[in-house]
Amino acid sequence: MGIPPSALLRQARLPVTLPQTGQVITTAQYFALMRALETLSDDPAVGLKIVRSADTAVHPPSTLAAFYARDLRDGLERLARFKRLCTPETLQVTDGLDGGRRSCTVGMSWFHASEAEPSVSVDATFATLMELARRGTGTDVRPLRVDLARPGKRSAAHESYFAAPVRLGAPRDLLVLDAADLDRPFPGHNPELLAMLTPALGAALEEMQARSLSEQVILELKRSLPSGRPDVGEVARRMGMSERTLQRRITEEGHSFRELLVEARRELGRRLLSDEALELDEIAFLLGYQDATSFHRAFREWEGVTPARWRQLRSNDATYTAH
Repeated sequence: MGIPPSALLRQARLPVTLPQTGQVITTAQYFALMRALETLSDDPAVGLKIVRSADTAVHPPSTLAAFYARDLRDGLERLARFKRLCTPETLQVTDGLDGGRRSCTVGMSWFHASEAEPSVSVDATFATLMELARRGTGTDVRPLRVDLARPGKRSAAHESYFAAPVRLGAPRDLLVLDAADLDRPFPGHNPELLAMLTPALGAALEEMQARSLSEQVILELKRSLPSGRPDVGEVARRMGMSERTLQRRITEEGHSFRELLVEARRELGRRLLSDEALELDEIAFLLGYQDATSFHRAFREWEGVTPARWRQLRSNDATYTAH
């Protein structure tokens, strides 16, 4: 969209080094990025445009699989099932009647949201669903209507894209499809590709859902560390539980919050050191240390060598493997 990533990150008040850390972001950070995108683009329809202009091939496997489904219903079901691999969000797909016509209504729900989903994010999700319907079937699928919770006046850009009535100020964000469109076949249906993708995506989903609480805390800490050293209360809030409950459940699994923080720093530290472009002082800061000396001392306790030596040994191993 012509917006430099660094400008977007600054507008969202996120670290400009975020792309180098390889870390996923929290729901609040994602919402901040979406609001920043709308501000910098000065375009209320930017969420529609970023999806409409994107090639299908850039979608992650969890979304890409839907485009090779048997029909639109199968595509929606695959998208709803595997979306958790990308975002802590669910798609709620419900069959019913709308004005006497058989319909299928799609809504969204975020697990860790403490605020309303930004308009850009809603538009991007609904545009993804429409691009799935239109590119998948090869026809100009049109919804029965689009309900948007945001206030405001009539949006010509939205009505033009959806080619359907768009209601603002609705109770919640909903995309209402004609149930007859869900039976439209996908000419690009690829059962061989789905046979490879589906088991892998299913296994990844099971692994994510089976993760212990301690592992979830470590993951949350690795997400949070680049933005500052998180405390147990902040982590508990992000995970949707009280501090007391989190502490108790961690103890029941035989760990302490301090132990999990150390492990999160160790795992993230190794990942950051793998990026030769990051200076050691930067890595120490991203791990929440006040100075590089504290990071050096901690890393030596973990690995038995200094960070610089660990990076050198890893580089030598990579060179040897290449030869």
